Amino acid sequence: MGESNGSVDEDLLLKEFFAEVSEVERDNEVVRILSCFKLNPFEFLKLPFDSSSPEDIKKQYRKLSLMVHPDKCKHPQAKEAFGALAKAQQQLLDHQERDYILSQVTAAKEELRVKRKRQLKKDTASKLKSLVDEGKSEQEYEQSEEFQQQLKLKVRELLTEQEWRRRKMAMRISEEEGRVKKDEEEQKEMWKRKREHEEQWEGTREQRVSSWRDFMKSGKKSKKGELRPPKLKTEDPNKSYVQRPVKRG
Repeated sequence: MGESNGSVDEDLLLKEFFAEVSEVERDNEVVRILSCFKLNPFEFLKLPFDSSSPEDIKKQYRKLSLMVHPDKCKHPQAKEAFGALAKAQQQLLDHQERDYILSQVTAAKEELRVKRKRQLKKDTASKLKSLVDEGKSEQEYEQSEEFQQQLKLKVRELLTEQEWRRRKMAMRISEEEGRVKKDEEEQKEMWKRKREHEEQWEGTREQRVSSWRDFMKSGKKSKKGELRPPKLKTEDPNKSYVQRPVKRG
């Protein structure tokens, strides 16, 4: 019961606080949200990468959404900013989306650590200090503003690369689906033409059978008006091409 009252009191304090927020601050927050890197919901909610619990996400969303709520903020793009925050919250509350982004954060940290080790090898003093502190200096460095800014930019780079690969893969899949669909349509058209030809052939079957019967009945009789070659006259002795009867002795 105490926790419930505490949550209500916190919400009330938030509302009272943001009721006093100036219009300029609200407008600045809208501009900040709309300038965020589109693929990183942590940036929209101004959350560090290690603050990924559902409670942290919901609390930060509630805080920022009150800043840019279209009913409270007069900025012409307040509604767009409000929607961007809602989308960011939805992405981070989806454990698969959140785990994917955090996997890119881990990869980015590893790349930055490798880069720093190379730098330390060149800087003997820093290397010795790192050995003496037994890694404490590295932990402190990763909490620094410098490292966090580098991490933010590296995460952007990796997320961009992954998105580009995803889009290229989607484009290839789309092209392949288009080719398959075209092949299917051509195949269907071929079968359609074949079926139409068969139907047409079957439709003229009776006519062909009837014509054949007529031909068989008529035999070798010539049709009326048909030209026939002249008969050879074997009795004409003056024609050299005429076959003459053979006289038998």
